[in-house]
Amino acid sequence: MLPAPAASPEAVIHVMAARTGGLKGALSVHSWIVMKRKGQARYDRYDKVGWGRPVRKNEFPADGRWYSNEPFFVKTVSGAEAERLIPKVEGAIEGYMASFPNGYRLWPGPNSNSFVAHVLREVTELETILPPNAVGRDYLAGSGFTVDEDGRDYHFSLFGLAGVAFGYRSGFEVHLLGLVAGIDVLNPGLKIPAFGRVGL
Repeated sequence: MLPAPAASPEAVIHVMAARTGGLKGALSVHSWIVMKRKGQARYDRYDKVGWGRPVRKNEFPADGRWYSNEPFFVKTVSGAEAERLIPKVEGAIEGYMASFPNGYRLWPGPNSNSFVAHVLREVTELETILPPNAVGRDYLAGSGFTVDEDGRDYHFSLFGLAGVAFGYRSGFEVHLLGLVAGIDVLNPGLKIPAFGRVGL
């Protein structure tokens, strides 16, 4: 799916996802981040997983299947913009509040999607959010209200169990028990719990 690094010399950032396994795969995807600096000989992949120190670098192939499910691209940024943003993404990864042993909880979070969503809220220039069926993406530490770095999206969460989000990237969303329903305004569509996004 990803071209060989030698065949793609420019910098690139990919946000990727794939359906996860078991019963949870009926409701959710697993997401991760892939990056490569200009001229770099390999891609670096960052995931959060449920054992040991949860944020892993290059634990899995950059575009490897997840529980045998084919991954897809959520967002791609390349060239000079990716080169500019890679240090910011690395800083957001380094500053993730739940990057400690046993700092993972499948539901309502913090899980793999909580981690990637944190990066996207910190690096708003990536101009994307995770799919609505990325369960855990709306988990915030404790109960509270947060605003994205650029002030264009707002999130309220009650311990990851219920909440709302609204703004430029989120449109309008209602969150309940990790599921999301809402309207996408930026790219018109509906957000359907467990299913994902349906364009209009």
